[in-house]
Amino acid sequence: MSDCPTPYSSNKFETKDSSPLSGFSYEQGSLFSEGIQRSARVYDSGMNYEMGSQSLQLWKQAIAKYQDSITKMLPVSQTSLFKIPSSHCDPHAINPFSLTFQPAEFYRLPSADAGDACLYFVIDLVASSQLPVLLYIGETYRSHKRWKGLHDCKRYLLNYRELHNTHNLPNQVVMTFWWDAPSSTRPRQQLERSLIAKWRSPFNKENWNFWGTPFVS
Repeated sequence: MSDCPTPYSSNKFETKDSSPLSGFSYEQGSLFSEGIQRSARVYDSGMNYEMGSQSLQLWKQAIAKYQDSITKMLPVSQTSLFKIPSSHCDPHAINPFSLTFQPAEFYRLPSADAGDACLYFVIDLVASSQLPVLLYIGETYRSHKRWKGLHDCKRYLLNYRELHNTHNLPNQVVMTFWWDAPSSTRPRQQLERSLIAKWRSPFNKENWNFWGTPFVS
């Protein structure tokens, strides 16, 4: 998939849900007075596009509502959704929102080493009266080293925060960590993919077809 943005459209739309969750129907269109226009056309990353205040709030509300529904699903119905080896951690035992919150700039804090293998989650707590939004899911073998260099998610977050500031909207981006991740790369990445498919985190490329790419530039 090209790393180029697709804009958020104010046009109404109807779409059939292509959810990876068997037996679970989620119609994005019913949540919007304006929707995400998914187009086959690829937009220039240099395009001067800015999401409006209402569009931004509706975009976040749709994602938060979907993710909130995941936390309420019965584990029995979840266990058959993702085929992973028994040696892996169970993705359905991991709730990113229940883990200890850390500052998004954690990698700037002093550290004696490069850190440990983990899965990490980038979350916007938004406000106490609103549902949080899980923006990104990643994995690493060295928790402190991974974010000190270049990372696409850091760029998306910068655009995300700047747009909130432009519209004077609150945001509180934090990170949480799952420290029981496998130390071996392949099983850790398989676990990551399962969680990305499950939660539909919008900054992960695998989910751009669901939410569009308003912060990719």
